[in-house]
Amino acid sequence: MKQARLAVIMTCFNRRETTLTCLRALSQQTISFDVYLTDDGSSDGTADAVKASYPEVNILQGDGNLFWVGGMRLAFGEAMQRNYDYYLWLNDDTLLEGNTLERLLVIHQELTDQGYENSIVVGSTQDAITGKASYGGAVKSRKWYSNKYEFLGSKQIIQECDTMFGNCILIPNSVAKKVGNIDDAFVHTLGDLDYGLRAKNKGCSIWVAPGYVGSCSKNSINNSWADTKLSALERLKKVTHIKAFPLKPWTVFCSRHSGPFWFIYWSLPYLRALIGYQNLADSPTFTEDINQGNSQTS
Repeated sequence: MKQARLAVIMTCFNRRETTLTCLRALSQQTISFDVYLTDDGSSDGTADAVKASYPEVNILQGDGNLFWVGGMRLAFGEAMQRNYDYYLWLNDDTLLEGNTLERLLVIHQELTDQGYENSIVVGSTQDAITGKASYGGAVKSRKWYSNKYEFLGSKQIIQECDTMFGNCILIPNSVAKKVGNIDDAFVHTLGDLDYGLRAKNKGCSIWVAPGYVGSCSKNSINNSWADTKLSALERLKKVTHIKAFPLKPWTVFCSRHSGPFWFIYWSLPYLRALIGYQNLADSPTFTEDINQGNSQTS
């Protein structure tokens, strides 16, 4: 049987050792693949270090303003021009187990045999220190008022989900052709959630692989835009920051996925920032930790 052609899609910014460690773990996989890596203007020598250690990696240069979604979109778009059989989104702080790629391909083949050819396979990760689940599939909150997408978690059986956090995602070419690239309306967050939801709307399915595919530490969530010690103006600046709820991406996401009353959901983070609302546990607009680990803040 002919081996599938696979492209690994990555982006990085100013965390050279993290990126190199990820590539080192990736190099231990049991099947062959090509890597497309966006270096978004790193100043710490990441691109040169990758070239020296992994000269086969296809490096694309950004200008420092792509952030996570923009960097992934650039690399994904470049790879799609070469019409691979599969694409794997991989965060550069995710360390894969040695058989992950082969295992995800087997799972997709099993889904295809069951009639789910147009399916995305999500790999769940766990924190290397605590052992707790960190990233993977996501499901929409069952609360009628909520716009939240909650982390599904890992089980020893395959699970269907609504969308995904983009740390380790296997996308077959059939889905890539239906959905296209990550939407350029998004910059740092929401692009992965939007991609999964658009795929579902086009008749694709999303499945979480059993168990874990590797490790990735959970990112801390900065909710300082609700800090009552700050002025209302300062809170508004923070809530509209590129890593929080920037106006254009948040408007696109809500209008596209939040139903006829999307404007209500859209307004809530800004209203909460204005009044300094502290309790975000049930916030209808709090979308879990949607930053997949790119440390870029500029």
